[in-house]
Amino acid sequence: MSLYKLYLESGPRHKKTMVHVLGLLGCIANAPTTDDALDKTPGAIREFLYFLYRHCTQVDLEAPVETQIVEHITEGVWLGNGDPSLVFEPDLEPFSPDELETLIERLEWMRCDMVDLVNGLSTAQRQEKPQPRGRSIQEIMGHILESEYAYMRAFGKLEGLPGLGSIVKKKEGDMLDWMGYVREREIERLRSLDEQQLSEPFIHWKYTRTARKVMRRMLEHQWEHLVEIRSMSDNSTAAHR
Repeated sequence: MSLYKLYLESGPRHKKTMVHVLGLLGCIANAPTTDDALDKTPGAIREFLYFLYRHCTQVDLEAPVETQIVEHITEGVWLGNGDPSLVFEPDLEPFSPDELETLIERLEWMRCDMVDLVNGLSTAQRQEKPQPRGRSIQEIMGHILESEYAYMRAFGKLEGLPGLGSIVKKKEGDMLDWMGYVREREIERLRSLDEQQLSEPFIHWKYTRTARKVMRRMLEHQWEHLVEIRSMSDNSTAAHR
């Protein structure tokens, strides 16, 4: 049996909730209510474990999944969406160089999965919206790029790249190629962080940050939208058969 500790953030009256599985770096579940998010969590854990398994990480896919809520925050400015003001207790633990390489590896695995999904779609499929107010896969990719770049700016400006708000508008060439180029610059910056930057809290945009918190959210955010893109890709492919 595997026990996973859960860290929750919920809007007023336990409405929109995001469940963070901090022992499984990158894994989250979210839903319009706390009960729904908790119901989805075991499946989200298994899906993430299978993602790791496909990328040659040794995991036991047959082990029963048990969960335990250890922290539930219901006060904040953007709860249920990855509130930037939240720092859970494990986020304060020093981040080691080995853990940094694990994070980079998982980021790159997620990117490979996204590239495989998107390359299998036509331009029309990338640009179609599932509903009038929904986002297309192309727009979601731009959102992933902008958000990850914003997370990385916690560690300072990345030389040779546009400022925040311009990273998509000033892209060069195909979106996937541009995302790959920006990711390379981001990884260079991550690997340049010293022991103090990896270990000590700091203030960025008036919020307390730690390297562990910033990198955790980078992973969680990319995973959340990779799952979304996979679902949209499957639906689009089925609709065009």
